[in-house]
Amino acid sequence: MTERQVVVIGAGPAGLAAAEAALRAGAGVTLIDVAEDPGGQYHRRFPDAHAPERPQRRQRDGRAFDRRRRRVLGHPRCTWCPETVVWALERRDPDGVGGVPPPRVHLLHGPADGSGRRRSTVDPDALVLAVGAHDRVLPFPGWELPGVFTAGAAQALAKGERVVVGDRVVVAGTGPFLLPVATALAEAGAQVREVLEANAPGTVVRGWSRHGAELAAQTTKVRELFGYAAELARHRVPYRFGHAVVAARGAGRVEEVVTARLRADWSVVPGSEHSATVDALCVSHGFSPQLELPLAAGCALRGSTTASPAGEFVAVDADQRTSVAGVYAAGEITGIAGAPAARAEGTLAGWIAGGGDPGAAALRRVRRHRDQGRAFAARLARAHPIGPAWPGWLEPRTVICRCEETDYGQLQSAASHPAGAAARATKLATRAGLGPCQARICGPTVAELAARLRDRPAEHPTEGLPPATPHHRPIAQPIRLGELAAPPAEHDPPTTTPAPTKESE
Repeated sequence: MTERQVVVIGAGPAGLAAAEAALRAGAGVTLIDVAEDPGGQYHRRFPDAHAPERPQRRQRDGRAFDRRRRRVLGHPRCTWCPETVVWALERRDPDGVGGVPPPRVHLLHGPADGSGRRRSTVDPDALVLAVGAHDRVLPFPGWELPGVFTAGAAQALAKGERVVVGDRVVVAGTGPFLLPVATALAEAGAQVREVLEANAPGTVVRGWSRHGAELAAQTTKVRELFGYAAELARHRVPYRFGHAVVAARGAGRVEEVVTARLRADWSVVPGSEHSATVDALCVSHGFSPQLELPLAAGCALRGSTTASPAGEFVAVDADQRTSVAGVYAAGEITGIAGAPAARAEGTLAGWIAGGGDPGAAALRRVRRHRDQGRAFAARLARAHPIGPAWPGWLEPRTVICRCEETDYGQLQSAASHPAGAAARATKLATRAGLGPCQARICGPTVAELAARLRDRPAEHPTEGLPPATPHHRPIAQPIRLGELAAPPAEHDPPTTTPAPTKESE
């Protein structure tokens, strides 16, 4: 009998768990990630030159992750493809045996900025998408200045390179992710002046305390959050609720930020503005799932939530199946619920994708953890919503699309013009979303603002630019024309990378 082949895209907590479960089910696995090492943002490894003396304090679930990493990468049926990008998914015709097979996976091997990258293709029997999410940042005057970072980028530099983005840093936005980011910066040597949570204490407390009995199942997450809070207290970092950075200023780079007290709807309390000198600002207003590959595969999406008001997630059933036969999804593309929930979803998706019995007794515990993670995601959404009045921070010259330097005034003008009644016309008139990032960053924001300016509900999918449209493109990731023109090795399996033998930090 031919060995079942499973392709797992993404090697973060969800993808690594999916690969391990598929191997346990007896399948062959091709594990793909753009990074050199598995683990994603959550398990980003310290460089050897700066390894900490007590890594267990800084590497969450480090030992368990290292064991899983060795088991997967060292398995004879696993092909590990680091520094590999999936630039397209090609839908295949029915095979005449089992119906429509999963999409063909087009790979590009090599560093993103390197030369000599090569293409290859893989035709899987099952495909697991575990591509994660990226920071969402709401625009404000000066957010395009050098020295303004997404919180995820700042954390990646601090955790992965032991490099701080500045000596005097403010961390602002909403959500518990602000805590580990500020902690990583403080431990790496930065002076974190303050952490600003935009939501008021009442909103956060009500969100977290609702159905308080459910928190008993989230003791690990609660302990983790309290641990981060204790670290910030040790570094004497103030944590302020109901405050936000509403502007950044500087000549050539950020030099000061303007903070303000917010009402519950995120409107600024007049007279509460205060300036602070900084050389770096880290901002995160939640996360946007990376939907390029799910949409390229044809996966259906489910509606937006409070946590992601201008975005959607991949719809999955109780077994992590998407609407496309043979395609499974796990992790943050199905909902922002944290690493433990992502691992549970990955385990379930990988086991079933690998041919395992969906009714296996061991899956009862996995499903319970997955469901607890989904409940945690709902709690997170209630506790840290995006306030509807945030556009009040904007000025006519505030940049909305950084790639094309489209400002809010241009968006207002285009939306008010009779010819700009349709969102597509607005996009073409302002070029918002047509730059190098192809609306990955500004797309949800442009869609929300355009809907507001035309007096439509913010959550209503607008013509030509619904929440998911910025992600829907035939080429999911940048590829050079020369690389595209070079013939790939037809159905050439990727080269197996030997598993590392060195213990992780």
